[in-house]
Amino acid sequence: MRPFVTPLIVACALFMENLDSTIVSTSLPAIAADLHQDPIALKLSMTSYLLAQAVLIPASGWAADRFGARTVFRAAILVFTIGSILCGLSSTLSQFVAARIVQGCGGAMMAPVGRLALMRSVERSELVRALAWLTIPALIGPMLGPPVGGFISTYFHWRWNFWINVPIGLAGMVLVSLYIGEFREKNPAPFDARGFMLSAVSLSSLIFGLTVLGRGFVPLPGAGALILFGLVGLLFYVRHARTATNPILDLNLFRVPTYRASVIGGSLFRIGVGATPFLLPLMLQLGFGMTPFESGLTTFVATAGALIMKATAASVLQKFGFRDVLLVNGVLSSLSLAAIGLFGPDSPHALLMAALFVGGFFRSLQFTAMNALAYADIAPAQLSKATSFYAVAQQLALSAGVTVAAAALEIARDLSGGALGAEQFPPAFFAVALVSAAALLAFLPLRGDAGADMSGHAENIKDDAT
Repeated sequence: MRPFVTPLIVACALFMENLDSTIVSTSLPAIAADLHQDPIALKLSMTSYLLAQAVLIPASGWAADRFGARTVFRAAILVFTIGSILCGLSSTLSQFVAARIVQGCGGAMMAPVGRLALMRSVERSELVRALAWLTIPALIGPMLGPPVGGFISTYFHWRWNFWINVPIGLAGMVLVSLYIGEFREKNPAPFDARGFMLSAVSLSSLIFGLTVLGRGFVPLPGAGALILFGLVGLLFYVRHARTATNPILDLNLFRVPTYRASVIGGSLFRIGVGATPFLLPLMLQLGFGMTPFESGLTTFVATAGALIMKATAASVLQKFGFRDVLLVNGVLSSLSLAAIGLFGPDSPHALLMAALFVGGFFRSLQFTAMNALAYADIAPAQLSKATSFYAVAQQLALSAGVTVAAAALEIARDLSGGALGAEQFPPAFFAVALVSAAALLAFLPLRGDAGADMSGHAENIKDDAT
Protein backbone atom coordinates (compact mmCIF):
# COMPACT_ATOMS: atom_id res chain seq x y z
CA MET A 1 0.00 0.00 0.00
CA ARG A 2 2.82 2.44 0.86
CA PRO A 3 4.30 2.71 -2.67
CA PHE A 4 0.95 4.18 -3.73
CA VAL A 5 -0.01 6.15 -0.61
CA THR A 6 3.32 7.91 0.00
CA PRO A 7 3.51 9.75 -3.36
CA LEU A 8 -0.18 10.63 -3.08
CA ILE A 9 0.36 12.20 0.36
CA VAL A 10 3.33 14.23 -0.84
CA ALA A 11 1.51 15.25 -4.03
CA CYS A 12 -1.52 16.48 -2.05
CA ALA A 13 0.70 18.60 0.19
CA LEU A 14 2.47 20.12 -2.82
CA PHE A 15 -0.87 20.70 -4.54
CA MET A 16 -2.07 22.66 -1.50
CA GLU A 17 1.03 24.85 -1.69
CA ASN A 18 0.90 25.36 -5.48
CA LEU A 19 -2.81 26.13 -5.45
CA ASP A 20 -2.51 28.60 -2.59
CA SER A 21 0.32 30.57 -4.19
CA THR A 22 -1.77 31.29 -7.32
CA ILE A 23 -5.08 31.80 -5.51
CA VAL A 24 -3.67 34.78 -3.63
CA SER A 25 -2.86 36.83 -6.74
CA THR A 26 -6.47 36.52 -7.96
CA SER A 27 -7.90 37.45 -4.56
CA LEU A 28 -5.72 40.50 -3.90
CA PRO A 29 -8.34 43.09 -4.95
CA ALA A 30 -10.94 41.58 -2.60
CA ILE A 31 -8.41 41.31 0.23
CA ALA A 32 -7.29 44.91 -0.30
CA ALA A 33 -10.86 46.21 -0.20
CA ASP A 34 -11.67 44.30 2.98
CA LEU A 35 -8.48 45.44 4.73
CA HIS A 36 -8.93 49.03 3.44
CA GLN A 37 -5.59 48.97 1.64
CA ASP A 38 -4.35 49.87 -1.81
CA PRO A 39 -4.05 46.68 -3.91
CA ILE A 40 -0.45 47.63 -4.70
CA ALA A 41 0.36 47.49 -0.98
CA LEU A 42 -0.95 43.91 -0.88
CA LYS A 43 1.87 42.90 -3.22
CA LEU A 44 3.94 42.83 -0.03
CA SER A 45 2.14 39.60 0.84
CA MET A 46 3.48 37.92 -2.30
CA THR A 47 6.94 39.38 -1.75
CA SER A 48 7.13 38.17 1.85
CA TYR A 49 6.10 34.66 0.84
CA LEU A 50 8.73 34.45 -1.89
CA LEU A 51 11.48 35.79 0.36
CA ALA A 52 10.68 33.33 3.14
CA GLN A 53 10.93 30.48 0.65
CA ALA A 54 14.18 31.74 -0.86
CA VAL A 55 15.80 32.00 2.56
CA LEU A 56 14.81 28.59 3.93
CA ILE A 57 14.86 26.23 0.92
CA PRO A 58 18.67 25.77 1.01
CA ALA A 59 18.45 24.68 4.67
CA SER A 60 15.77 22.06 4.01
CA GLY A 61 18.20 19.22 3.28
CA TRP A 62 20.26 19.80 6.42
CA ALA A 63 17.08 20.03 8.52
CA ALA A 64 15.87 16.68 7.16
CA ASP A 65 19.22 15.05 7.94
CA ARG A 66 19.30 16.52 11.44
CA PHE A 67 15.69 16.06 12.57
CA GLY A 68 14.35 13.43 10.16
CA ALA A 69 12.49 13.76 6.85
CA ARG A 70 9.10 12.73 8.27
CA THR A 71 9.41 15.09 11.23
CA VAL A 72 10.37 18.07 9.09
CA PHE A 73 7.78 17.34 6.40
CA ARG A 74 5.03 17.03 8.99
CA ALA A 75 6.20 20.23 10.68
CA ALA A 76 6.24 22.02 7.32
CA ILE A 77 2.60 21.07 6.72
CA LEU A 78 1.72 22.24 10.23
CA VAL A 79 3.49 25.59 9.79
CA PHE A 80 1.84 26.12 6.40
CA THR A 81 -1.57 25.29 7.89
CA ILE A 82 -1.04 27.67 10.82
CA GLY A 83 0.01 30.37 8.37
CA SER A 84 -3.19 29.74 6.38
CA ILE A 85 -5.31 30.14 9.51
CA LEU A 86 -3.53 33.36 10.40
CA CYS A 87 -4.03 34.69 6.85
CA GLY A 88 -7.76 34.08 7.15
CA LEU A 89 -7.89 35.81 10.55
CA SER A 90 -5.86 38.85 9.51
CA SER A 91 -7.52 42.23 9.87
CA THR A 92 -4.56 44.51 9.01
CA LEU A 93 -1.90 44.58 6.32
CA SER A 94 0.92 43.91 8.77
CA GLN A 95 -0.90 40.86 10.15
CA PHE A 96 -1.53 39.51 6.67
CA VAL A 97 2.09 39.98 5.59
CA ALA A 98 3.35 38.30 8.78
CA ALA A 99 0.97 35.38 8.18
CA ARG A 100 2.25 35.01 4.62
CA ILE A 101 5.80 34.82 5.97
CA VAL A 102 4.71 31.94 8.20
CA GLN A 103 3.15 30.25 5.17
CA GLY A 104 6.34 30.76 3.18
CA CYS A 105 8.43 29.13 5.91
CA GLY A 106 6.25 26.04 5.74
CA GLY A 107 6.18 26.01 1.94
CA ALA A 108 9.97 26.28 1.74
CA MET A 109 10.42 22.99 3.55
CA MET A 110 7.39 21.22 2.09
CA ALA A 111 8.53 20.63 -1.50
CA PRO A 112 12.18 19.51 -1.08
CA VAL A 113 11.65 17.53 2.12
CA GLY A 114 8.48 15.95 0.75
CA ARG A 115 10.43 14.79 -2.30
CA LEU A 116 13.20 13.50 -0.04
CA ALA A 117 10.72 11.60 2.14
CA LEU A 118 9.26 10.05 -1.01
CA MET A 119 12.61 8.91 -2.36
CA ARG A 120 13.56 7.33 0.96
CA SER A 121 10.18 5.65 1.39
CA VAL A 122 9.77 4.08 -2.06
CA GLU A 123 11.78 1.29 -3.62
CA ARG A 124 14.13 2.43 -6.40
CA SER A 125 12.26 0.34 -8.95
CA GLU A 126 9.04 2.23 -8.11
CA LEU A 127 10.57 5.71 -8.02
CA VAL A 128 9.63 6.74 -11.57
CA ARG A 129 5.97 5.85 -10.97
CA ALA A 130 6.04 7.64 -7.61
CA LEU A 131 7.62 10.80 -9.00
CA ALA A 132 4.99 10.91 -11.75
CA TRP A 133 2.49 11.94 -9.08
CA LEU A 134 4.58 14.97 -8.16
CA THR A 135 4.30 16.51 -11.63
CA ILE A 136 0.56 16.93 -11.24
CA PRO A 137 0.54 19.63 -8.50
CA ALA A 138 2.97 21.75 -10.51
CA LEU A 139 0.68 21.57 -13.55
CA ILE A 140 -2.73 21.79 -11.86
CA GLY A 141 -2.05 24.38 -9.16
CA PRO A 142 -1.02 27.39 -11.28
CA MET A 143 -3.88 26.86 -13.75
CA LEU A 144 -6.62 25.96 -11.24
CA GLY A 145 -5.67 28.64 -8.71
CA PRO A 146 -6.98 31.75 -10.53
CA PRO A 147 -10.52 30.46 -11.27
CA VAL A 148 -10.83 28.86 -7.81
CA GLY A 149 -9.60 32.01 -6.09
CA GLY A 150 -11.93 34.18 -8.14
CA PHE A 151 -14.90 31.89 -7.52
CA ILE A 152 -14.37 31.78 -3.75
CA SER A 153 -13.75 35.51 -3.47
CA THR A 154 -16.83 36.30 -5.57
CA TYR A 155 -19.38 33.90 -4.12
CA PHE A 156 -18.08 33.29 -0.59
CA HIS A 157 -15.30 35.32 1.08
CA TRP A 158 -11.59 35.69 0.38
CA ARG A 159 -10.75 34.26 3.82
CA TRP A 160 -11.99 30.83 2.71
CA ASN A 161 -9.15 30.73 0.18
CA PHE A 162 -6.89 30.12 3.15
CA TRP A 163 -9.19 28.22 5.47
CA ILE A 164 -9.75 25.45 2.92
CA ASN A 165 -6.12 24.49 3.58
CA VAL A 166 -6.91 23.55 7.19
CA PRO A 167 -8.65 20.17 6.65
CA ILE A 168 -6.14 19.28 3.94
CA GLY A 169 -3.23 20.12 6.24
CA LEU A 170 -4.65 18.22 9.22
CA ALA A 171 -5.33 15.16 7.08
CA GLY A 172 -1.84 15.41 5.62
CA MET A 173 -0.17 15.41 9.05
CA VAL A 174 -2.13 12.34 10.10
CA LEU A 175 -1.31 10.46 6.89
CA VAL A 176 2.38 11.41 7.09
CA SER A 177 2.50 10.01 10.63
CA LEU A 178 0.87 6.76 9.52
CA TYR A 179 2.48 6.01 6.18
CA ILE A 180 5.83 7.79 5.87
CA GLY A 181 8.79 6.36 7.74
CA GLU A 182 11.37 8.39 9.63
CA PHE A 183 14.71 8.80 7.88
CA ARG A 184 17.64 10.79 9.19
CA GLU A 185 21.41 10.73 9.00
CA LYS A 186 23.16 9.18 12.01
CA ASN A 187 25.94 11.77 11.92
CA PRO A 188 24.60 14.90 10.17
CA ALA A 189 27.14 17.42 8.94
CA PRO A 190 27.53 20.70 10.86
CA PHE A 191 25.30 23.54 9.72
CA ASP A 192 26.96 25.79 7.15
CA ALA A 193 25.97 29.13 8.73
CA ARG A 194 28.09 31.29 6.42
CA GLY A 195 26.84 29.52 3.31
CA PHE A 196 23.28 29.83 4.59
CA MET A 197 23.60 33.60 5.00
CA LEU A 198 25.20 34.03 1.56
CA SER A 199 22.57 31.87 -0.15
CA ALA A 200 19.72 33.52 1.74
CA VAL A 201 20.72 37.05 0.75
CA SER A 202 21.64 36.26 -2.85
CA LEU A 203 18.73 33.94 -3.65
CA SER A 204 16.10 36.16 -2.04
CA SER A 205 17.39 39.17 -4.01
CA LEU A 206 17.62 37.25 -7.27
CA ILE A 207 14.24 35.48 -7.03
CA PHE A 208 12.44 38.61 -5.89
CA GLY A 209 14.09 40.69 -8.62
CA LEU A 210 13.14 38.17 -11.32
CA THR A 211 9.58 37.94 -10.02
CA VAL A 212 8.87 41.67 -9.97
CA LEU A 213 10.79 42.59 -13.14
CA GLY A 214 8.44 44.16 -15.65
CA ARG A 215 5.33 43.67 -13.51
CA GLY A 216 5.14 47.16 -12.04
CA PHE A 217 5.67 46.11 -8.42
CA VAL A 218 8.90 48.08 -8.09
CA PRO A 219 10.64 50.49 -10.50
CA LEU A 220 12.62 48.82 -13.27
CA PRO A 221 16.03 50.07 -12.00
CA GLY A 222 15.20 48.67 -8.57
CA ALA A 223 14.36 45.23 -9.96
CA GLY A 224 17.55 45.27 -12.05
CA ALA A 225 19.62 46.21 -9.01
CA LEU A 226 18.12 43.34 -7.03
CA ILE A 227 18.97 40.86 -9.78
CA LEU A 228 22.53 42.18 -10.07
CA PHE A 229 23.00 42.08 -6.31
CA GLY A 230 21.72 38.50 -6.24
CA LEU A 231 24.09 37.41 -9.01
CA VAL A 232 27.07 38.98 -7.25
CA GLY A 233 26.02 37.26 -4.04
CA LEU A 234 25.91 33.92 -5.83
CA LEU A 235 29.47 34.46 -7.04
CA PHE A 236 30.55 34.96 -3.43
CA TYR A 237 28.69 31.79 -2.49
CA VAL A 238 30.47 29.82 -5.25
CA ARG A 239 33.81 30.95 -3.84
CA HIS A 240 32.68 29.88 -0.38
CA ALA A 241 31.38 26.48 -1.54
CA ARG A 242 34.72 25.61 -3.16
CA THR A 243 36.51 25.68 0.20
CA ALA A 244 33.75 24.75 2.66
CA THR A 245 33.77 21.21 4.04
CA ASN A 246 29.98 20.78 3.97
CA PRO A 247 28.42 23.62 1.95
CA ILE A 248 24.69 24.05 2.35
CA LEU A 249 24.33 23.94 -1.47
CA ASP A 250 26.90 21.44 -2.69
CA LEU A 251 28.30 22.40 -6.10
CA ASN A 252 30.12 19.04 -6.30
CA LEU A 253 26.78 17.51 -7.25
CA PHE A 254 27.37 18.91 -10.75
CA ARG A 255 30.12 16.34 -11.19
CA VAL A 256 27.37 13.73 -11.57
CA PRO A 257 26.42 13.87 -15.30
CA THR A 258 22.78 12.84 -14.85
CA TYR A 259 22.23 15.35 -12.05
CA ARG A 260 23.95 18.13 -13.97
CA ALA A 261 21.87 17.48 -17.08
CA SER A 262 18.65 17.36 -15.09
CA VAL A 263 19.33 20.62 -13.22
CA ILE A 264 20.55 22.63 -16.24
CA GLY A 265 18.17 21.14 -18.79
CA GLY A 266 15.32 21.10 -16.30
CA SER A 267 15.84 24.77 -15.48
CA LEU A 268 15.73 25.79 -19.14
CA PHE A 269 12.64 23.67 -19.73
CA ARG A 270 10.91 25.11 -16.66
CA ILE A 271 11.63 28.68 -17.75
CA GLY A 272 9.59 28.05 -20.88
CA VAL A 273 6.84 25.97 -19.32
CA GLY A 274 6.71 28.20 -16.23
CA ALA A 275 5.60 31.03 -18.48
CA THR A 276 2.44 29.17 -19.53
CA PRO A 277 0.32 29.87 -16.40
CA PHE A 278 1.14 33.56 -16.93
CA LEU A 279 0.61 33.78 -20.70
CA LEU A 280 -2.29 31.40 -21.32
CA PRO A 281 -4.95 32.97 -19.05
CA LEU A 282 -4.02 36.42 -20.36
CA MET A 283 -4.37 35.27 -23.96
CA LEU A 284 -7.72 33.58 -23.34
CA GLN A 285 -9.15 36.53 -21.39
CA LEU A 286 -7.63 39.62 -23.02
CA GLY A 287 -7.10 38.16 -26.48
CA PHE A 288 -10.03 35.78 -26.87
CA GLY A 289 -12.55 37.55 -24.62
CA MET A 290 -13.19 34.66 -22.23
CA THR A 291 -14.29 35.17 -18.65
CA PRO A 292 -11.86 34.07 -15.90
CA PHE A 293 -14.04 31.05 -15.20
CA GLU A 294 -14.19 30.03 -18.89
CA SER A 295 -10.43 30.49 -19.11
CA GLY A 296 -9.90 28.29 -16.07
CA LEU A 297 -12.08 25.52 -17.47
CA THR A 298 -10.18 25.65 -20.77
CA THR A 299 -6.69 25.51 -19.28
CA PHE A 300 -7.67 22.77 -16.86
CA VAL A 301 -7.92 20.27 -19.73
CA ALA A 302 -4.11 20.06 -19.72
CA THR A 303 -4.46 18.31 -16.37
CA ALA A 304 -6.25 15.39 -18.01
CA GLY A 305 -3.23 14.82 -20.23
CA ALA A 306 -0.96 14.95 -17.19
CA LEU A 307 -3.08 12.37 -15.37
CA ILE A 308 -2.92 9.95 -18.28
CA MET A 309 0.84 10.40 -18.42
CA LYS A 310 1.08 9.24 -14.81
CA ALA A 311 0.00 5.76 -15.85
CA THR A 312 2.36 5.52 -18.84
CA ALA A 313 5.59 7.28 -17.79
CA ALA A 314 7.27 4.24 -16.25
CA SER A 315 6.63 1.99 -19.26
CA VAL A 316 7.78 4.68 -21.72
CA LEU A 317 11.03 5.24 -19.84
CA GLN A 318 11.62 1.52 -19.49
CA LYS A 319 11.24 0.98 -23.22
CA PHE A 320 13.20 3.96 -24.55
CA GLY A 321 15.43 5.14 -21.70
CA PHE A 322 15.93 8.60 -20.23
CA ARG A 323 18.07 10.11 -22.99
CA ASP A 324 15.79 9.26 -25.91
CA VAL A 325 12.65 10.25 -24.01
CA LEU A 326 14.10 13.58 -22.90
CA LEU A 327 15.27 14.42 -26.42
CA VAL A 328 12.25 13.32 -28.43
CA ASN A 329 9.65 14.31 -25.86
CA GLY A 330 11.51 17.60 -25.30
CA VAL A 331 11.00 18.45 -28.97
CA LEU A 332 7.33 17.48 -28.79
CA SER A 333 6.83 19.49 -25.59
CA SER A 334 8.40 22.60 -27.09
CA LEU A 335 6.35 22.24 -30.27
CA SER A 336 3.16 21.85 -28.27
CA LEU A 337 4.03 25.04 -26.39
CA ALA A 338 4.68 26.94 -29.62
CA ALA A 339 1.46 25.53 -31.11
CA ILE A 340 -0.60 27.49 -28.57
CA GLY A 341 0.58 30.65 -30.31
CA LEU A 342 -1.00 29.46 -33.58
CA PHE A 343 -4.52 29.76 -32.19
CA GLY A 344 -6.65 32.88 -32.50
CA PRO A 345 -10.03 34.10 -31.24
CA ASP A 346 -11.81 32.37 -34.15
CA SER A 347 -10.03 29.02 -33.82
CA PRO A 348 -12.22 26.00 -32.99
CA HIS A 349 -12.43 25.70 -29.23
CA ALA A 350 -12.31 21.91 -29.38
CA LEU A 351 -9.04 22.03 -31.31
CA LEU A 352 -7.49 24.37 -28.73
CA MET A 353 -8.52 22.07 -25.90
CA ALA A 354 -7.10 19.07 -27.78
CA ALA A 355 -3.78 20.89 -28.17
CA LEU A 356 -3.71 21.73 -24.45
CA PHE A 357 -4.54 18.12 -23.59
CA VAL A 358 -1.68 16.75 -25.71
CA GLY A 359 0.71 19.41 -24.45
CA GLY A 360 -0.15 18.56 -20.85
CA PHE A 361 0.79 14.93 -21.50
CA PHE A 362 4.15 15.74 -23.10
CA ARG A 363 5.17 18.33 -20.52
CA SER A 364 4.22 16.09 -17.62
CA LEU A 365 6.23 13.20 -19.06
CA GLN A 366 9.22 15.53 -19.44
CA PHE A 367 8.94 16.67 -15.81
CA THR A 368 8.74 13.07 -14.59
CA ALA A 369 11.79 12.03 -16.62
CA MET A 370 13.87 15.02 -15.47
CA ASN A 371 12.88 14.61 -11.82
CA ALA A 372 13.74 10.92 -11.80
CA LEU A 373 17.00 11.30 -13.75
CA ALA A 374 18.26 13.85 -11.24
CA TYR A 375 18.55 11.18 -8.55
CA ALA A 376 19.54 8.21 -10.71
CA ASP A 377 23.22 8.32 -9.70
CA ILE A 378 23.06 10.24 -6.40
CA ALA A 379 24.42 8.38 -3.39
CA PRO A 380 21.92 7.96 -0.50
CA ALA A 381 24.04 10.17 1.76
CA GLN A 382 23.79 13.01 -0.79
CA LEU A 383 20.04 12.83 -1.35
CA SER A 384 19.17 15.62 1.10
CA LYS A 385 21.66 18.06 -0.44
CA ALA A 386 20.54 17.06 -3.94
CA THR A 387 16.87 17.77 -3.16
CA SER A 388 17.71 21.19 -1.67
CA PHE A 389 19.79 22.20 -4.68
CA TYR A 390 17.15 20.93 -7.09
CA ALA A 391 14.42 22.90 -5.29
CA VAL A 392 16.49 26.09 -5.50
CA ALA A 393 17.00 25.56 -9.25
CA GLN A 394 13.26 25.01 -9.72
CA GLN A 395 12.40 28.19 -7.84
CA LEU A 396 14.84 30.26 -9.89
CA ALA A 397 13.60 28.78 -13.18
CA LEU A 398 9.93 29.37 -12.44
CA SER A 399 10.64 32.97 -11.41
CA ALA A 400 12.64 33.50 -14.58
CA GLY A 401 9.84 31.96 -16.65
CA VAL A 402 7.39 34.71 -15.74
CA THR A 403 10.09 37.31 -16.43
CA VAL A 404 10.82 35.88 -19.90
CA ALA A 405 7.11 35.67 -20.70
CA ALA A 406 6.43 39.24 -19.56
CA ALA A 407 9.44 40.54 -21.51
CA ALA A 408 8.41 38.71 -24.69
CA LEU A 409 4.87 40.03 -24.38
CA GLU A 410 6.07 43.58 -23.74
CA ILE A 411 8.40 43.51 -26.76
CA ALA A 412 5.62 42.17 -28.98
CA ARG A 413 3.30 44.93 -27.81
CA ASP A 414 5.90 47.63 -28.39
CA LEU A 415 6.60 46.36 -31.90
CA SER A 416 2.91 46.31 -32.80
CA GLY A 417 2.35 49.73 -31.27
CA GLY A 418 -1.12 48.84 -30.04
CA ALA A 419 -2.94 47.74 -26.93
CA LEU A 420 -2.44 44.24 -25.62
CA GLY A 421 -4.47 41.88 -27.79
CA ALA A 422 -4.50 38.45 -29.38
CA GLU A 423 -1.85 39.35 -31.97
CA GLN A 424 0.86 39.93 -29.31
CA PHE A 425 0.68 36.44 -27.80
CA PRO A 426 2.03 34.23 -30.66
CA PRO A 427 5.55 35.78 -30.54
CA ALA A 428 5.59 35.35 -26.76
CA PHE A 429 4.69 31.65 -26.98
CA PHE A 430 7.26 31.10 -29.74
CA ALA A 431 9.93 32.76 -27.58
CA VAL A 432 9.29 30.66 -24.48
CA ALA A 433 9.09 27.51 -26.64
CA LEU A 434 12.61 28.25 -27.92
CA VAL A 435 13.87 28.57 -24.35
CA SER A 436 12.35 25.18 -23.50
CA ALA A 437 13.88 23.65 -26.62
CA ALA A 438 17.31 24.89 -25.49
CA ALA A 439 17.13 22.26 -22.75
CA LEU A 440 17.92 19.64 -25.38
CA LEU A 441 21.53 20.87 -25.41
CA ALA A 442 21.90 19.68 -21.82
CA PHE A 443 20.45 16.23 -22.58
CA LEU A 444 22.43 15.52 -25.75
CA PRO A 445 25.71 14.57 -23.96
CA LEU A 446 23.96 11.90 -21.88
CA ARG A 447 24.85 8.28 -22.55
CA GLY A 448 22.19 6.04 -24.01
CA ASP A 449 22.13 3.99 -20.81
CA ALA A 450 21.98 7.00 -18.46
CA GLY A 451 19.85 6.12 -15.44
CA ALA A 452 19.05 2.72 -16.97
CA ASP A 453 18.98 0.96 -13.60
CA MET A 454 16.27 3.31 -12.33
CA SER A 455 14.14 3.36 -15.48
CA GLY A 456 14.42 -0.39 -16.05
CA HIS A 457 15.86 0.30 -19.50
CA ALA A 458 18.93 -1.73 -18.55
CA GLU A 459 16.94 -4.93 -19.05
CA ASN A 460 15.95 -3.84 -22.56
CA ILE A 461 19.59 -3.05 -23.38
CA LYS A 462 20.62 -6.56 -22.26
CA ASP A 463 17.83 -8.12 -24.32
CA ASP A 464 18.91 -6.19 -27.41
CA ALA A 465 22.53 -7.23 -26.88
CA THR A 466 21.61 -10.89 -26.77
